[in-house]
Amino acid sequence: MSDLLKYDIADGVGTITLNRPEKLNAFTGEMLEKWLLSLEDARTNPEVRVIVMTGTGRAFTTGGDVEGFSASAKQTAAGIRKHLVEGIQRLPRKLAEIDKPVIAALNGFATGGGLDIALACDIRFAAESARFAETYAKMGLIPGAGGAWLLPRIVGTAKALELFWSCDWVEACEAERIGLVNKVFPDAELMDGTYAFARKVADGAPLAVQTIKRVVRLGLDKDLGTALDIVASSMPIVRTSEDHQEALAAFKEKRTPRFKGQ
Repeated sequence: MSDLLKYDIADGVGTITLNRPEKLNAFTGEMLEKWLLSLEDARTNPEVRVIVMTGTGRAFTTGGDVEGFSASAKQTAAGIRKHLVEGIQRLPRKLAEIDKPVIAALNGFATGGGLDIALACDIRFAAESARFAETYAKMGLIPGAGGAWLLPRIVGTAKALELFWSCDWVEACEAERIGLVNKVFPDAELMDGTYAFARKVADGAPLAVQTIKRVVRLGLDKDLGTALDIVASSMPIVRTSEDHQEALAAFKEKRTPRFKGQ
């Protein structure tokens, strides 16, 4: 992988690190392609049970590189749509394909499309100094990377509209209060705290962890009866798995289970 984006695997955790700190990790087309390739490898690689995404320097990411906005504004309407669909929108679509847990470790500020991508992750941990803003209205734009769909489902419609319209900064502690992030860590402890949680999840039964994510997401826009049907249809997969049998054996033998994801 290019030095602009690093991808490492250790202890069941695949880490994708945006590494363009001098540009606040704003991503180029090349970075986007490498990000997508890394996510696809993490999605299919049996060595990866949990995915962590983070950045270097002062920012998680500010989204797409603003230097390219002037050129895109001169495109036709069809060209702008094509650029969006075949560009940054591929990231939330790819993240939606992944059953494995995806954690955003927000090392610094995240704005616009960068915050949208963080919202597309399952869980967000933040450093104390991190700040967040949906800055589209200030730029005369609208959320382009899934934020308009994701943010209301995380903080509620009224709060989402407040953040979109005001473009106000949200400090890490306030982000935790409104549910925008799950937990805030002192800056120096962010990655240790994130990896401690990620490894705890990675030690669980992979089929169960991934199926829980799937039934939760599938049930979000369903009525209770349909959600229960989804669970009933999914239960035989985990109930008959080797991991479930291993969990039962480990419980009886008073030992730590050794899960294989089968």
